Amino acid sequence: MITKNEIERSIITRYRKSIWRPFTKAIRDYELVQENDKIAVCISGGKDSMLLAKCLEELQKHGKVNFQLHYIVMNPGYNEENRTKIINNAKKLGININIFNSDIFEIVNTHASDSPCYLCARMRRGFLYNRAKELGCNKIALGHHFDDVIETILLSILYGGEYKGMMPKLKSTNFQGMELIRPLYLVREQDIINWAKSNELEFINCACRFTTKEHQKDSKRLEIKNLIKNLEKINKNVAYNIFKSSENVNVDTVLAIKVNNEKHFFLEKYNQN
Repeated sequence: MITKNEIERSIITRYRKSIWRPFTKAIRDYELVQENDKIAVCISGGKDSMLLAKCLEELQKHGKVNFQLHYIVMNPGYNEENRTKIINNAKKLGININIFNSDIFEIVNTHASDSPCYLCARMRRGFLYNRAKELGCNKIALGHHFDDVIETILLSILYGGEYKGMMPKLKSTNFQGMELIRPLYLVREQDIINWAKSNELEFINCACRFTTKEHQKDSKRLEIKNLIKNLEKINKNVAYNIFKSSENVNVDTVLAIKVNNEKHFFLEKYNQN
């Protein structure tokens, strides 16, 4: 049986190049963690949030910045099997989780059973911010990774008719003084999967009662994920190029841009010359 210490060490040894370096690069480049931060690490029970907890723990041990961590698990209505698996994995990894309950699944089932994901995500975020504030935290950390970022960009283009990304950090508009950070922003999902498998870790997938196999067949995010995977077979740099596009937007070559939700058409500037 692989021990907790071996699992922790694998992050900074075997997976130093693929996980630890991208993680610390995101921390530095996007200034995600500052002195005296109190961060609520939001754990869903999946591979991403569990790795996030361990990476932040390693940063706390070996980094130069002093900050505090609180590991919170919001139970939106998990079945007993998934709840038990979360608790057992947290014990195995040495994560001191704090579980609090909500009735999100019931509310979503009543009010948005046909399209549950948006309402569920919004409600989860609100519950997490509230709990973090109760604990005296100024930030919540979520486990979104590099693939979530590029999938969001393509989803917004192909199905939203806009260019919209997923930012590495955000200031909350509803909870003053609170920020959201995404420390796994530069870590590829496959590397997270490899880390979990090599350490014989089995986490829950999305435990939402709405994400049945039938729902997954119609999932636009899964469709985009498969599209990127197929494109990478042709050009291995596709994923990286999608990501870099968000850093290289040439506003002189687009029809319109939005600033503070206000649209500015290219003719405004064009007719001034």
